[in-house]
Amino acid sequence: MRTLAFRTVIGLLLLPPLAACGDPGGLVSAGPTPTASGPVRLWPWREGADVPPAPPGGVPPVYVQGLAPVHDQNVHEVDAVALVRADLRAHRGAVVGADGMPKETADAIGACGTEASERCPVLDPYYRDLTGNGKDEVVVGIELPDHMMSVRAYTADPDGRLNRIMATTETVIGVELAGQNVVLRVPSGHPGYELISTWSWDDKQRSMLPTREQIVRVPARPRTS
Repeated sequence: MRTLAFRTVIGLLLLPPLAACGDPGGLVSAGPTPTASGPVRLWPWREGADVPPAPPGGVPPVYVQGLAPVHDQNVHEVDAVALVRADLRAHRGAVVGADGMPKETADAIGACGTEASERCPVLDPYYRDLTGNGKDEVVVGIELPDHMMSVRAYTADPDGRLNRIMATTETVIGVELAGQNVVLRVPSGHPGYELISTWSWDDKQRSMLPTREQIVRVPARPRTS
């Protein structure tokens, strides 16, 4: 019996040690995993609308005439006011739409830099590579009446010509640059919420397109004592 007990003790000492609770090298259960479920298509028998195919060549950008070509696609060489004036001349008389400009704003832009100018509507430009070609584009904001703003973006082609790749007019809360995107925050029509519209470069269309829109809740402002 003593020999058997001695062998049993020796056998237990030779067994590999069990992983202790909390051993950093051991596997620890994370609990039950939720069952993955894919999207469920509603009314699958319904015939959806047809999406017309895009034109083979895409929509070319709008060439801004009347400006000297820039060197090495450097849009920093262009004066923002001169750029907007040239754009307006190409669409003289347009009041609404992407090309539109209220007459009082167009007149104020024409007076920028003169003694008759009280406040130039063309805001300081911002520069960012929006197309991913390693060259900056220029983003211009134009203040319009009633808190509206025309936001435009221009790029230079390999020949140095300026091309407008974005133009939209909105009642704007704020404008941001996020990576290669231009982000507009506008009122959503629902109290306490705003609409965020993200404009991104589309290589096929060769212009900026609103690629994402979302309605978000505006954080409550902290009460002041």
